[in-house]
Amino acid sequence: QVQLQESGPGLVKPSQTISLTCTVSGGSITTGYYYWSWIRQPPGKGLEWMGAISYSGSTYYSPSLKSRTSIFRDTSKNQFILQLRSVTPEDTAVYYCARDVSRVAGPGAFRGKGTLVTVSS
Repeated sequence: QVQLQESGPGLVKPSQTISLTCTVSGGSITTGYYYWSWIRQPPGKGLEWMGAISYSGSTYYSPSLKSRTSIFRDTSKNQFILQLRSVTPEDTAVYYCARDVSRVAGPGAFRGKGTLVTVSS
């Protein structure tokens, strides 16, 4: 059974970079024709798809975040990583990694439990 686990710092200062890792167990990120996404949910707001990396390594980003976001993978560790640069307090959110057959993961996508990242000085 596939499991996704997010990890990373819970507190980041403004202007710095959020770097989160999703460790996948029970299945390979390089097979199965899946897209591996990052989604976030700010306090009191809805889910926002940030971007994805496909089983073949192609990347896709939300237009609103593309200039600040990078997603890459470490196939030797079966992990994919999110970097969000130049953060502000508006980037405070619960960040989820997810697996879906769609490039843009929907609300029903299979997700990890999420990790809260607070941007504050």
